[in-house]
Amino acid sequence: MEFKLEKTGDVGVVHIFLTRATLAKAVAFKEFVSEIIDGGSNKLIVDLSICEYIDSTFLGAMVALLKKTNTKDGDLRLVYNKEIPSLLFVLTRMDKVFKTFPKLDEALASFNISGTKPTLNWK
Repeated sequence: MEFKLEKTGDVGVVHIFLTRATLAKAVAFKEFVSEIIDGGSNKLIVDLSICEYIDSTFLGAMVALLKKTNTKDGDLRLVYNKEIPSLLFVLTRMDKVFKTFPKLDEALASFNISGTKPTLNWK
């Protein structure tokens, strides 16, 4: 299992279980999240907290999904808890495009969800 969806209120949290988010997984990720959006969820958080590396293809998939949620009056936010932003994020200025949070609680709070936190079932 590389991706998992959990709902907290009307916000979907997509957990990414990859240390390297690359071309090899970008298509599957985009399809997984597109189905969630098509199913009616327009407020999403992508949890990249265990991800150590994101390549340009995976980043492109996230941009496409951000556009898709925006067309449905929603938003896609990221949990990316690295102290130094990824060079790719900085060079492409995606650090200015995505709302990024160091912790899941903070990302949920940005959607006015507090006090409830998804409990992740790893199986």
